[in-house]
Amino acid sequence: MDQIWLSKADVTEVEERYVLAALRSGWVTPLGPEVDAFEAEVAERVGVAGALALSSGTAALHLALLELGAKPGTAVVVSSMTFTASANAVAYTGAEPVFVDSQLSDGNVDPALLLEAVDTLHAEGRPVAAVMAVDLFGRCADYGAVVGGLADRAVPLLEDAAESLGAHSSAGPAGSLGAAAVLSFNGNKIMTTSGGGMLLSNDGSFLERCRYLSTQARQPCSYYEHTEIGYNYRLSNILAALGRAQLARLDGMINRRRQIRRRYREGLGDLAEIRFLGGSDADDDRDNCWLTCVVLDSATPISADGLIKSMAAECIEARRLWKPMHLQPVFDAARAFVNGNSEFLFDNGVALPSGSALSDSDIDRVIRAVRTGLGAR
Repeated sequence: MDQIWLSKADVTEVEERYVLAALRSGWVTPLGPEVDAFEAEVAERVGVAGALALSSGTAALHLALLELGAKPGTAVVVSSMTFTASANAVAYTGAEPVFVDSQLSDGNVDPALLLEAVDTLHAEGRPVAAVMAVDLFGRCADYGAVVGGLADRAVPLLEDAAESLGAHSSAGPAGSLGAAAVLSFNGNKIMTTSGGGMLLSNDGSFLERCRYLSTQARQPCSYYEHTEIGYNYRLSNILAALGRAQLARLDGMINRRRQIRRRYREGLGDLAEIRFLGGSDADDDRDNCWLTCVVLDSATPISADGLIKSMAAECIEARRLWKPMHLQPVFDAARAFVNGNSEFLFDNGVALPSGSALSDSDIDRVIRAVRTGLGAR
């Protein structure tokens, strides 16, 4: 029986052509014309003034936070339900991560609780360097309820759009909001450069400063001179070529993931034991549907782990949702504003295979496995 993976990279002969052309060009370096073109094309796609291609989304978060003023003695307010890279980037700067819980509907940060956290920190005299809102599983956070409130409080927004390229909210496309935004091109994302990321902003000087830091903060001299600490964070020319090919295919890959979401809704929508994370069918057209996630009713006899194990026995990969950062041992001393929603979603949520290269028969096999695991026909 063939293994069905959660979100395997979707790579075709198009990517082979782009990468081969980059290799034959002689630009087998950290930088080159493919990097320049990739930055311009992503910026145009998202609708921002500029972009900076980097070795990972985590590197992009780190640089953005440094330029927003995150440092020891400051706080950065962060969505709790996220991958650890979001919180780790705050720790790299020496700032204090302050975690905020989720909305139950989609797992994204609770806007009212987020603004409450900022107000509480300000009332205590704590400087807030930035708010990092995470777009969870390919769905934008509720920026309509956040952007204006943060502007009123003079707190910059950093959009962690690592999972949401191609999605949009009422406030605009994913990656176009706030002082800066970050994309990830990790191997399991909706498009990949194998490993890599992108920093986006409408502020050219902000991007140029991050560009300087990302190339070891080298001074413009005929020899190597450094007046401050920099980082080796740039993306290679060959990986940028892979990214350009993936970007050319992005709409097709998003459409396929949306089709998969619809097939899951048709095949599992009659089950009272589960609901789909992220809202109704109409909401799917705003998401990039990177991962389709279901939430089990707390009264369901089988647990999330039990369902995942039963699917694994059928050679199908599924996984738990992100364990909230405020429950992680490494951040057990961090401050958090909680309402219990992210913990509930972690306990009861399951991410289903969603890769754009999966066939309809693959998805039907997953549907049968879910129904069997839940004891449904």
